[in-house]
Amino acid sequence: MGYTIAEKIIRAHLISGEMKMGEEIGLRIDQTLTQDATGTMAYLEFEAMGIPQVKTERSVAYIDHNTLQSGFENADDHKYIQTVAAKHGVYFSRPGNGICHQIHYERFGIPGKTLIGSDSHTPTGGGLGMLAMGAGGMDVAVAMGGGAYHIPMPRMIFVELIGELRPNVSAKDIILEVLRMLSVKGGVGAIIEYGGEGVATLSVPERATIANMGAELGATTSIFPSDEVTRQFLEAQGREADWSPLASDPDAKYTERYSINLSELEPLAACPSSPDNVKPVRELVGIKVDQVAIGSCTNSSFADMTKTALVLKGHKIADGVSLGISPGSRQVFSMMAESGALTDMIDAGARILECACGPCIGMGFSPNSKGVSLRTFNRNFLGRSGTKDGQIYLVSPETAAASALTGYITDPTTLPPIEEPQQPDRFRINDDGIIAPLPAADAEAAEVLRGPNIKPFPETSPLDDQIEAAVILKVGDNITTDHIMPAGSKVLPYRSNVPKISEFCFSVVDETFATRAKKAGKGFIIGGSNYGQGSSREHAALAPLYLGIKAVIVKSFARIHAANLVNAGILPLVFENPDDYDKIEQGDVIRLDNILSALRDDRIILYAGDKKIPLRMELAERQKEVLLAGGLLDYAALGN
Repeated sequence: MGYTIAEKIIRAHLISGEMKMGEEIGLRIDQTLTQDATGTMAYLEFEAMGIPQVKTERSVAYIDHNTLQSGFENADDHKYIQTVAAKHGVYFSRPGNGICHQIHYERFGIPGKTLIGSDSHTPTGGGLGMLAMGAGGMDVAVAMGGGAYHIPMPRMIFVELIGELRPNVSAKDIILEVLRMLSVKGGVGAIIEYGGEGVATLSVPERATIANMGAELGATTSIFPSDEVTRQFLEAQGREADWSPLASDPDAKYTERYSINLSELEPLAACPSSPDNVKPVRELVGIKVDQVAIGSCTNSSFADMTKTALVLKGHKIADGVSLGISPGSRQVFSMMAESGALTDMIDAGARILECACGPCIGMGFSPNSKGVSLRTFNRNFLGRSGTKDGQIYLVSPETAAASALTGYITDPTTLPPIEEPQQPDRFRINDDGIIAPLPAADAEAAEVLRGPNIKPFPETSPLDDQIEAAVILKVGDNITTDHIMPAGSKVLPYRSNVPKISEFCFSVVDETFATRAKKAGKGFIIGGSNYGQGSSREHAALAPLYLGIKAVIVKSFARIHAANLVNAGILPLVFENPDDYDKIEQGDVIRLDNILSALRDDRIILYAGDKKIPLRMELAERQKEVLLAGGLLDYAALGN
């Protein structure tokens, strides 16, 4: 039997386990990345391991999330990350250099390599033919120390692309179509591979857009072949030596197959407030637009910026619209200036924002109250924009730019077609914004700077054999990590301070949660399906840990969040019968007995008054040992 692209990379990096669907496997990791919102905690965790130098082929720390500096907190974190990176062998991308995923596939990504990052959109690297996965910061720290990264062996989904995109229809519309077909839960436990004749018509940045938003499907990752298009991109980046061909075997097996005819695809939009609430743009035409934001790690490449400029050229944005544009990297920004695209944007009335994540995570440029904001981003979860009642639509750069001109949602295919930008023969390469680590001989004596906002990792303890406590919170389906641990300019500066950031835990859902949980001292959370979808932020586990949450009981988990709960020493449990969710209410006192012996059977009974509710433990043997030790850091300290 032949192998898929992902299976070939997994085989070459397999350290433990067997490639049997659902079984836990351990992978050797070639590269890691962190960003500053998750990086401070990841490096504190790495320091706690006591390993002097990273053992990966390449690890890079990016500053791209917390770039608003209205106080000392973000600036202190940046100093800490820069100095700890220099000391331990990590490359440092300084503030303003750009967004981690854009820079990484430009300057560091290599086909056939493994990459994990403490950001859920790390699968962007799949556009280059990498096995690139989002992970919790603790998992990244372990990988930097030379440890394996563990995942359940995924199933393989194949998406065949046939035909070619029509003018003013883009790669963003492809991934929105996949989301419409599969939903935010359709990729859970899967790797999505794209193939077919249509792939050759897509540039690497277009492939990266599709792979990036595979995170919204709940997929482990997404991946494209490494082909002649990939080689030409790497050659233009001055990195042709990093190229190697990579394709699936003709007889590779997939559990599911889908097909999209690119020639028939039309502009699409994800409507508030979920990436899979997808409708044709033609059905939304005429909705008044207040704000447009173009950029993020999804659509901030030079090609995206060029297309935006071509739509705007010679026109003015509507009087009632505010347009913000975030280039993805300094390379993109400088090429915009050189090509004249930047002038076209400025002349049209656009506000040029920093090369950073910015509005995507509510870090500035939030919409007005109940404002309609069209964004080329990847998530439109409730409150993520920084405005709780903001009406956020996810669209392509062409749709966004066209709508900025008219002031209403506009189908870009009704406008004159723009000329598809060609990849330059040579990108404008300047790596001055990336600082290499210190030589090993100088690293030992190097000082690591720590500001007063940086607090130690929360205390953990081995798993209790019995837990009796109240249900502190009950929530429904599709609870995201933005619900659990919000982003935004008010919250993100405390990512290195778990005691402080815990005050915001679940504030989008219930502003009293943190106070009630801390007063109770210990407790449970009850949730619905796909609990913890979205960002890889481990703070969505660390804050509940600090607040005394002992177990989370749900209908189903998103993969990364379930792993983060285990790493934090919190027991993740699943209802054997999903209807039993209705038998427990917030405030009920419930009990788990004989937990340690129940680990052997992967089953445990929850007692709620006179009700006995069976629960499953969907845990690998290694994860059970992690829980018994009190979390991943305690497990690693035992020599594992």
